[in-house]
Amino acid sequence: MKKQKSQQLLEYIVNSEAKQQGDFRATAQIAAELLSQQLNVSSVVVSALCHLDDKLEQITRLSTSAVCHSSSAFRPTPSASFAFIQQLIGERHISSEDCLQDSRLSELREYYQQQGVNSVLEVAIRINGHLEGLLSLERTEATEPWHDSEVQLCSQVADQLALTLATQHGYDKDERITLFLSAAEQSDQIMMIVNLETETIEYVNKAHFELTRVEKKRIVGRKVRVLDFFKQYPNLSEQVLNKARNGESSEEEINLVRQDGSTYWMRLGVKSFISERGNHFALVNAENCTEQHNHQTELLRLAWRCGLTGLFNRTHFSRVLEKQSTGHLVLVDLRGFKRFNDTYGHASGDVMLVEVARRIRHFAEVNQLSEIARIGSDEFAILFENEEDESLIEEATERLYRQLEAPITIGIEQVEPKPALARVDLTSIEQLFSPLTCADIALQYAKSKQGRAIQVFNSALLNAFKEDAQIERDLVAAIKGRQFELYYQPLKDLKKQAYIGAEALIRWHHPKKGVLYPGAFIDIAEQSGLINDIGSWVLEAACKQLNLWQRHQIDISMHVNVSARQFFSGSLFEQVWELVTRYRLKPHSLILEITETELMEDIRSATNLCNELADLGVGLAIDDFGTGYSSMRYLKQFPISKLKIDRSFISDLTVSHESREIVSAIIAMASALNISLTAEGVETKEQELFLAQHFCHQAQGFLYSPALRVSEFSDFLTNKAAIH
Repeated sequence: MKKQKSQQLLEYIVNSEAKQQGDFRATAQIAAELLSQQLNVSSVVVSALCHLDDKLEQITRLSTSAVCHSSSAFRPTPSASFAFIQQLIGERHISSEDCLQDSRLSELREYYQQQGVNSVLEVAIRINGHLEGLLSLERTEATEPWHDSEVQLCSQVADQLALTLATQHGYDKDERITLFLSAAEQSDQIMMIVNLETETIEYVNKAHFELTRVEKKRIVGRKVRVLDFFKQYPNLSEQVLNKARNGESSEEEINLVRQDGSTYWMRLGVKSFISERGNHFALVNAENCTEQHNHQTELLRLAWRCGLTGLFNRTHFSRVLEKQSTGHLVLVDLRGFKRFNDTYGHASGDVMLVEVARRIRHFAEVNQLSEIARIGSDEFAILFENEEDESLIEEATERLYRQLEAPITIGIEQVEPKPALARVDLTSIEQLFSPLTCADIALQYAKSKQGRAIQVFNSALLNAFKEDAQIERDLVAAIKGRQFELYYQPLKDLKKQAYIGAEALIRWHHPKKGVLYPGAFIDIAEQSGLINDIGSWVLEAACKQLNLWQRHQIDISMHVNVSARQFFSGSLFEQVWELVTRYRLKPHSLILEITETELMEDIRSATNLCNELADLGVGLAIDDFGTGYSSMRYLKQFPISKLKIDRSFISDLTVSHESREIVSAIIAMASALNISLTAEGVETKEQELFLAQHFCHQAQGFLYSPALRVSEFSDFLTNKAAIH
């Protein structure tokens, strides 16, 4: 049973009118009711010792068991000479899990059998070492042993019943005080009496020494200011003392330090009373609550801290931000962390997070920052609470970025984190937007940057965010309303001078803005996760159209762009397999395009998927080749069907020596690897001539045709075929 509930139960008995008036029968009834509610018992019986015949007589009996027998059932009335009574006088309580076989309780065995009692706790009610009664707890079912907390609680209740009996007996004043002190000395709770007029400690029981290790003789008869409470909490202790003088009660929970340096928590209650002579006193009750406080502290730590890194969590950090109107917020994100986690395992991912957290903590210590938190899977937040020069914040942010991108050793490998940082001046935020929302907006832009991925939040970003949010809402409606259409741009074989393929390009028929090109919405679809639905539609529509062309004997390949999110979704293979099977596509007629940078983000997963797609007869083309960071080793590793030279190299092909050298090198490399090559963005005859002379296989661009609707594309193929 928890200490707090035990304390409440005892306080209820102590403060009850029956207890105060010395009504033993009523107090026994209250105690029986409370114990039956709080403990797993069948019956609670309170008996008092009749000094005329030295026999116990039943005062109250409360039964909670459905098996029992009757609340009016009486226990036998053993005399004080019975063996178990004599044992109780010396040991104070007897606990038995099998009372029918317990030799100590043989004198009550017949009663236990009649009532179906199997387990009992017999507690003596003693005053000044003399037996005055018995508190008995019975269980009809054999359960677990009586816990120390149950025995302790019943002993404390017995103490209160003893005090009630002492009052009821009507002893003279001195004898009542003696009995009170005797019972108090046996209590596990600290009891202290303070004279409010002289501020002198008149009495303290031995429980005080057991907790504080301060001997009674060092405080009794001395001023209250010798207590550790007054020394360590002077202001609070004076407040408590003044409230007692005014007749007010106090309850406090304080952390105290013993002389040996050890600490403990004490819960104390102070109530004032007036003696018969009119003197004002304060009764202090206190108990050790260290264990409970430590438990609550641990719960708070779990509530406000990240279990992995030890940093504050999002809940705590958000509450701090709500109260902060000045300063700067810095948000940190690890780009590509999810794929790293999926590829190398959560254990390696945790190692990276812990190390990043350590670096952020070190940064905070150096810059004297207290509010740092892990607010997401791979997101961390730092708060610069004080107003500082913008240049100093910028310099600190740059320094943090360099620290975070340093390699991390995980096992035998060195991994380079890819941090992205966003910085927000809290004074620049619009009222409708939270600091974290603004930081998230800036972070999205930071993550899309090449190189130094740091972005400062500003009004332009906010306006762009609002526009993007509207586009996102419109995209949801577009997916449901089938507002998309595929256009097709032809691919020309430069050697055969024939059109051998088409690249499927999506167009959005926006109800208000007209026809929108992918650049206006694809990035937003990526960030929002809508790209998977859009990509699935594009892939199916392209396969359906390719099937129609093949049925009409139009022998061309279909190129379809897939996003990184779609490529690594885990369901692309099943979707492609289903479409290839349903539409009976010819082998190698469907080619999926993914950018070089996206493909390199997860080499292991990409390699497995590319091999699976190749087994289906589906080709893979690396789009925008030359702008990423692939290597010859990876190009040899992937079953690549085609490289597509980025249009940025083609646009100035006839005027830039460097572009010509790069294109020539790419063509030579593709030839060495026996990979097909397509040049994108061809717009002039001079560009086409250079490519043909250097044996580039295919080209596409406005020189031949822009992307066309399906009917226009068919006419284009027909016309070109007629010319040749």
